[in-house]
Amino acid sequence: MILIKSKTEIDFIRASNKIVAETLKLVKHHTKPGVSTLELDQIAEDWIRSNGGVPAFKGYKQYGTIDFPGTICASIDEEVVHGIPGNRILKEGEIFSVDIGVLKNNYYGDAAISIAVGEISEEKKLLMKVTEESLYKGIEVAVANNRIGDIGAAVQQYVESFGFSVVRDLCGHGVGRKLHEDPQIPNYGKKGTGALIKNGMTIAIEPMVNIGTYKVNVADDGWTVYTADRMPSAHFEHTIAIINGKPEILSVS
Repeated sequence: MILIKSKTEIDFIRASNKIVAETLKLVKHHTKPGVSTLELDQIAEDWIRSNGGVPAFKGYKQYGTIDFPGTICASIDEEVVHGIPGNRILKEGEIFSVDIGVLKNNYYGDAAISIAVGEISEEKKLLMKVTEESLYKGIEVAVANNRIGDIGAAVQQYVESFGFSVVRDLCGHGVGRKLHEDPQIPNYGKKGTGALIKNGMTIAIEPMVNIGTYKVNVADDGWTVYTADRMPSAHFEHTIAIINGKPEILSVS
């Protein structure tokens, strides 16, 4: 069931997302070659808690796996999403994708960015640019009386025009009292299909884009999703609300 949020609820979701956006900026500032993903995870957790939030991913339960142990999802190069932070050291030339969720006042925020570690290749620069731009292409069509399929179609068309591929096994989602609510927001699809977009909806749009195949696998840790061909991937995400018929990005500081 798709939940329509009141103005008060949207304000709570906005507050959680503000912390998310600030944390992502902080992590980006500290991202450089020689830093471990665990160090960045601790920086993120300290900031979230000091601002009255709770790391939404830490302890997140998924059937058949360990509870997620980190504050951030820390995914590098061929790791698409859900990478577990640890002792791995970031290296020059890598793409570091960071996904962060925050719970505050019983409402969630969720957003993600990909960060260049030092100087990266031109191909990786293009991948990151196209992925971020495709997010905004999706947001542009997230207006009242359009349909969820319009979002995925806009993302897919833009990404594929550059020869990249959109991950299909993972998608965006509603956000509110739960981290993942209805509706699912695929990053591919056909215009005019899916649920009707209405005022008061709060959704996370999050293109995951690969240089090679769209196919993915899951690592033995039960969490980390990586590209089937081990080619690099990028990930950007915003939480938005539909207000007065138009999308408003909530995950900004």
